[in-house]
Amino acid sequence: MAVGALLCLPLVRVAPNRLVSGEAVSFFTLLQGPVWVLAVLLIGLFLLSLAPSRRAFLCASVVAAAVLSVGLGVLAARHAIQVVQVDTPFARTALGSGLWLAWLLMGLVLADALQALRARTLARLGVAAAVLIPLALLLASGGADELSIMKEYANRSEEYWRAVVRHCQIVALALFFTLVIGLPLGWVAHRYLRAGRAMFPLLNIIQTIPSIALFGLLMAPLAWLAASWPTLGRAGISGVGLAPGVLALTLYCLLPVVRGTLAGLAQVPSAVTQAAQGLGFSPGQLFWQAQVPLALPVVLGGVRTASIQAVGLAAVTALIGAGGLGSLMFEGLFSSAQDLVLLGVVPIVVLGALVDGVFKLLIRLARSATPSLELAQ
Repeated sequence: MAVGALLCLPLVRVAPNRLVSGEAVSFFTLLQGPVWVLAVLLIGLFLLSLAPSRRAFLCASVVAAAVLSVGLGVLAARHAIQVVQVDTPFARTALGSGLWLAWLLMGLVLADALQALRARTLARLGVAAAVLIPLALLLASGGADELSIMKEYANRSEEYWRAVVRHCQIVALALFFTLVIGLPLGWVAHRYLRAGRAMFPLLNIIQTIPSIALFGLLMAPLAWLAASWPTLGRAGISGVGLAPGVLALTLYCLLPVVRGTLAGLAQVPSAVTQAAQGLGFSPGQLFWQAQVPLALPVVLGGVRTASIQAVGLAAVTALIGAGGLGSLMFEGLFSSAQDLVLLGVVPIVVLGALVDGVFKLLIRLARSATPSLELAQ
């Protein structure tokens, strides 16, 4: 599939300015000199995909996919420099759909091969570092400055980092309120079955409301509160801005947290509860020393889902003035600047991947630290 992506889709697009889609440049038109090594690796990776799943072949697939991922990025950056030197300093070289699809497929190849090899976390991190560190050095050295997305970054670097900080702020506030509200609600749903049966239909209905519609529903009540109580307005509560965005994200994230908390507490074996009661545990001791440690991995799974959901949905809050990376994304959409859209989208994808990785690690640590079913004083 990677061969087909690079054969049929452009590796980069070269345009005279940022508003024109430009001319497609394929991977195979750039095969000159040492670049042929990438073509050989690409064909080799295709042949390895047809080979039996032996350890040597899987390791070779990992090496080939990692080198290709870095090499394709270097090739695109190198061509952007050549375009500027030959044509005009205002020319734009945008990353093409073939390169994005090839990177996606390389990532899938790496994930599949590492899973088949049953690689440990340290080995997975090593492979990720082998791909990401050279690309990061390429960016830091200025070797990719002539790419269109990097020119967009250079034109608005201060605005970009403010947007990143704002995006993280929106997500952090939404998760804080989600945990403060959702964890107790999950416990209530576990402790009182009738409350749970009444709670989940409401949370499910909230999930079905489109994000834009929910923002619109919250704007009028919050604006009325700010007008009725000026203290709230001075505190930042209003119909637009941060408050409705955080409130909407909190409502959206409640369902996975409440459901995860309920599922985590429900899967605690009854034998553990009976053993703890037999040992004279108080209700508080039973909850904190027995139920919480055993339920924690499942609860963290729900928080993980809510966190990734919040990272993505936080982009939409820019439509009501909350700011964040969504402001760059929508500005690019409204001005037909594709690379400005990518400047907002790529960090959201990276943040989502980082959040996912952190919670996977926390879940693994929680499972390894889970006490045995034998309870002791």
